[in-house]
Amino acid sequence: MKALIESIVTPLVDHPEDIVVTRSEEDTKVVYHLTVNQDDVGKVIGKNGRIAKSIRTVVYAAKTDGEKRIYLDIM
Repeated sequence: MKALIESIVTPLVDHPEDIVVTRSEEDTKVVYHLTVNQDDVGKVIGKNGRIAKSIRTVVYAAKTDGEKRIYLDIM
């Protein structure tokens, strides 16, 4: 999942070397924290959050049946 998030976000940003994806797991969910360069945050979120919503949709759809619920936090 980490590689999927990185492959989606890399073409969107000007500083791909600053992309960091961390994973934290809880009882019922898995949270992926996406951190990008401060200059690229707007590009990843998009106008009215449309790009962020699209990224989340793809990540949620990639979940397999046996996995816990997945969340993507963009910072």
